[in-house]
Amino acid sequence: MAKVQVGIIGAGPAGLTLALILQKAGIRSLILENRSKQYVINRVRAGLLEQNTVDLFNELGVGGRMRREGDEHHGVYLSFNNKKIHIPFGEHTGGRHITIYGQQEIVKDMIETCAERGIEIKFEATATHIEGVETDAPSIVYTEGGAEKVLNCDFVAACDGFHGIGRKHLPKDSYQEFRIEYPFSWLGILAYAPPASDELIYSYHKNGFALLSMRSAEVSRLYLQVTNDDKVENWSDERIWDELDVRLDDGAGFKLNRGEIFEKSITPMRSFMIDNMQHGRLFLAGDAAHIVPPTGGKGLNLAVADIRFLSKALINWFEKGDDSGLKTYSEDCLRRVWRAQDFSNFMTTLMHKMDEHGSYTNQLQKAKFDYISVSKNYEATIAENYVGLKEI
Repeated sequence: MAKVQVGIIGAGPAGLTLALILQKAGIRSLILENRSKQYVINRVRAGLLEQNTVDLFNELGVGGRMRREGDEHHGVYLSFNNKKIHIPFGEHTGGRHITIYGQQEIVKDMIETCAERGIEIKFEATATHIEGVETDAPSIVYTEGGAEKVLNCDFVAACDGFHGIGRKHLPKDSYQEFRIEYPFSWLGILAYAPPASDELIYSYHKNGFALLSMRSAEVSRLYLQVTNDDKVENWSDERIWDELDVRLDDGAGFKLNRGEIFEKSITPMRSFMIDNMQHGRLFLAGDAAHIVPPTGGKGLNLAVADIRFLSKALINWFEKGDDSGLKTYSEDCLRRVWRAQDFSNFMTTLMHKMDEHGSYTNQLQKAKFDYISVSKNYEATIAENYVGLKEI
């Protein structure tokens, strides 16, 4: 049986960030990850990093490649029925901005740093049960190489995603679930094509939503709203590019750069959260406790925000015997989680085709967009939420 101070389930951004912060404070952890190392570092996910997230990665010494290869963005375009407006972040947030850098890239950087700093990650080690969370000596039962093993620890951090075991070990009567299943999905592509815009473009069109994003100066990331029962096979490369041209048209000669599409996938849109993220010495973080639609770019950033609270609380406990931060962990996290849920839902319902074009719902969407285009206060609200609130 191994023993560490903090047992972490999941080698995603949340688990890796927690391990790096704790190691910096002299606290020993071990990460159990059920997937292979190759799978984890190649898993394509989000790519939008808030200012707070970038600052933390730099503080942890994992931001070198991010600073060299990441793409800073100081605004975003919103387009509605071919009318496009620009939301300038810095003007409303004291110079704060976002950085586009693929989640798989920062995960790769953090895994390399963990290896350099002696933080152990067990890949293909599947956590199957968490025991003793109501005692001062919890443990994680896991399988590795076909053998069952036990990791003893002082605390368990479940950073194991929506389908992980962490949430299953909370008493059912200790939390409420909240969820929305949106009636559409995103068809997402990665293409070897230089981005056709200096900033991201969110576009409402009568055919449905489209998003122009990017991963680098050579790679574009683009999305189309599709039905939940649609299939990737229904979308040829030519059909995708033609539909993106239609939905991103701004009436002023905007032209997409086309190129080889090297990845296609369809992702359902949903919101999910629970209103309690802890029980005894078990603490949940990231997708294990909450999911937001990607329209607001909050998923990874919300996970890292959870870890800020959890790491501070754990450090105070180990260094000072102060458990106040552990007691208020859920409360502290949920203020930001609810804010992110609201903003993500706002962006989703504003920019997607929610009902027939010209309907009452659609006219309300247009009224919001028209107000944004004339109100600096409304513009500022979007800007400060998009780059991430400094404190909440």
